Amino acid sequence: MAKETSHTKILNQLEQKKYLPIYLLMGEEAYYIDLISDYIQRNVLTEDQKGFDQLVLYGDQTSQAEVVAAARRCPMTAPLQVIIVKEAQNLFKRRGSTGGTDDGTNALQFYAEKPSPTTLLVLCYKYGKLDARKKLYTAISKCGVVFESTALRDYQIVPWIQQYASEHQIAISERAASLLAEHVGTDLSRLVSELDKLLLVLPKDRPSITPELIESHIGISKDYNNYELRRALGVRDVERTMRIATHFGKNPQENPIPKTISNLFGFFYNLLVFHYSEDKNNDQALAPRLGCIPFFVREYRQAARNYSARKCMQNISLLRQFDGKGKGIGSTADPADLYKELMFRLMHD
Repeated sequence: MAKETSHTKILNQLEQKKYLPIYLLMGEEAYYIDLISDYIQRNVLTEDQKGFDQLVLYGDQTSQAEVVAAARRCPMTAPLQVIIVKEAQNLFKRRGSTGGTDDGTNALQFYAEKPSPTTLLVLCYKYGKLDARKKLYTAISKCGVVFESTALRDYQIVPWIQQYASEHQIAISERAASLLAEHVGTDLSRLVSELDKLLLVLPKDRPSITPELIESHIGISKDYNNYELRRALGVRDVERTMRIATHFGKNPQENPIPKTISNLFGFFYNLLVFHYSEDKNNDQALAPRLGCIPFFVREYRQAARNYSARKCMQNISLLRQFDGKGKGIGSTADPADLYKELMFRLMHD
């Protein structure tokens, strides 16, 4: 196994007890790094073996030379020892005792070129990645695993939620998944935490996550949120849009106007993209351009009938003006009045 592998392949190999000397787990998305390293920490050694042959180090409290020294030791009670270095990115930033940069390409590089066959070394390099041009990277690629955990884009979150629910043999509606994605964002660790809460309280006779379940157990209103606001604006439902705006204005702490404006800016920007796309009937091709799943392209198609390209550009300009007002620039209006005025002007020429 070498670089550019998936987390599922790595976990499958680990489940089959096929271990490699070094695992470099890196990337912007911490969830999969934790998933793999936690599996190794829990399952490679027995509880009796862990006391002598499992060591957890932290990159900000150790050096690459100390990591290598630990990795060179022989296991005491097990066929191999496990060394997990959390926050390993700090190993690649520390200044050496001679004043040079300890970037991990010295002792770690030499170790990776000839790793101990009785050590399983895990480097958890979060929120960044090791330069592929480094000799250390090349050495690990040859003897072990280089896994990059990339952050998901916004349009990938809803399918990810649905896949996670499916793996747990639970159904979740498009609306419920969108509601959760809107509330949590792209932080997979937090998403899993919220989904696991819902799985615990899910009625056994109704294995499906609904907006109502999310509202009652996570505290997100199924009717008053930015997703529902976009839907109401898209169909130019004045009554529902103003009702949501009134709710937002009364609860500015839960619904800060800068966040709503940012959300709507993306909505009208995507409408412009839709207007200037050549093939407006190809949902599969349009979805990645619009940053959504194909299911939601139809909502943009419907909204495009209500907002011309010219009106979209006007609304983007309007949102910029109200972004300043919402931050107190040139306006002393309270959030309730700002919300109402903004929604009215977005829907009317």
